[in-house]
Amino acid sequence: MPNDVGLNNTGTIEVRDWESLLCAGAQEVFQMMIGISLDKCAEDSSAQAGGYTSVIGLTGPINGVFAIRCDEPTAIGIASGMLGIDAEAAKAEIWDALGEVCNMVIGNFKAKVGEMGEQSKLSVPTVIHGHDYRVRPLVNGSAVECIMQTANGKMQFRLDYKLA
Repeated sequence: MPNDVGLNNTGTIEVRDWESLLCAGAQEVFQMMIGISLDKCAEDSSAQAGGYTSVIGLTGPINGVFAIRCDEPTAIGIASGMLGIDAEAAKAEIWDALGEVCNMVIGNFKAKVGEMGEQSKLSVPTVIHGHDYRVRPLVNGSAVECIMQTANGKMQFRLDYKLA
């Protein structure tokens, strides 16, 4: 575990370190499972409207929703890299690929945050597609977010949560 990440006396990583763990986990998953490099970029959520959103709910010590948002070219690149198929064939696989990537990234994050993450349960992923929708976070909740860049476009990784 890196020296700059704070482990508290309950065996759980401090919330202040969650953003860096989420970003690092996304980079690990994308490099290992998809063969795509992710670079952290300036935080500009407005560039993430529309396209595809994959969401997974969490319940337990961490309650909330994890979402990955991207545009269609980025989604096609993810499906193509993950399955080792060309871009045209990848179009039919976007839904499953994005759901599985969302599951892998939040699973990696849960493992990194210690006991609190281990005790939290995940829902089945849901993928939303379109340009005329908004994702509304939890009322009175907190959030960690990172905007990452791939060769095909930007992605938003966001966890809206409340601690039990």
